[in-house]
Amino acid sequence: MKNVVRMLMVGIAVVCIPALVRAQTGCEDSPEDPTLVLALIASAGAVVYQARARFMARRNNSGK
Repeated sequence: MKNVVRMLMVGIAVVCIPALVRAQTGCEDSPEDPTLVLALIASAGAVVYQARARFMARRNNSGK
């Protein structure tokens, strides 16, 4: 399962990094709102964290 999570995180990074690099040229000519991009990344991190916590809790409870 660790490999799946690691591959998922790498995939998300590969998709998100070009958008972040493009957003670094300045706010005047940026096609997206940098705050929105950061909010989306934080939200994705929170979802992954919660999903992992629930999976680990289920895994620990199933062995009892």
